[in-house]
Amino acid sequence: MTARHLFFVLLLSPSLLHAQSAWVSDEFEITLRTGPSTGNAIELMLSSGTQLTVLERDAASGYTRVRTGGGTEGWVLSRYLMSEPSAREQLERLSSQLVSATEEGSSLNEQLDGIRAEYASANQQIEALTREKEQLEGQLATIRRTAADVLSINEQNTDLREELAAAGVRIGSLEQENRELSGESTRFWFVTGAAVLVVGILLGIWLPRIRWQRRSRYDRF
Repeated sequence: MTARHLFFVLLLSPSLLHAQSAWVSDEFEITLRTGPSTGNAIELMLSSGTQLTVLERDAASGYTRVRTGGGTEGWVLSRYLMSEPSAREQLERLSSQLVSATEEGSSLNEQLDGIRAEYASANQQIEALTREKEQLEGQLATIRRTAADVLSINEQNTDLREELAAAGVRIGSLEQENRELSGESTRFWFVTGAAVLVVGILLGIWLPRIRWQRRSRYDRF
């Protein structure tokens, strides 16, 4: 590098330094005085972004009487007052709202995940209940078939009982007839025996007489 080039670099260096950007900070304080002039005492120092209630405006002095949120009243320069919060305050509020919305979105996502989990659980319960319903319907069909068989068996048992009762009646009637026949047979044999006995007695009486009469006839000859 030549001496000439070095000279131009040295000339341009301060210009480069002075070309750097800078911003005025919005972090400043204003005075709250007891009256509408700089000669009045300072009551408070108000930070940028402090909300005030306007009570009175004095266009001649360029001051406005205000009340702070804590209830202190005083005068501030009207040019330091704005009808809406500063851009920094609005940005902070918007940032806070964005963070809140993001957190709320996260909370909504968590709630949505919870709802999806509950929905999946409800579907599983529905499937389980459906399977249980099918099983119960199968068991009910089996019970109905069994009940039908039981009713049929009961009807058969009723018919058999009736037939058994009728058979019992017939058996009783036959036993009665048998007893009557037995009694008649006993009487028959009793009468027969009595008749035989009587015949035997009569023969016992009659036969000797016949023999005696025959002898008597023979004796006569």
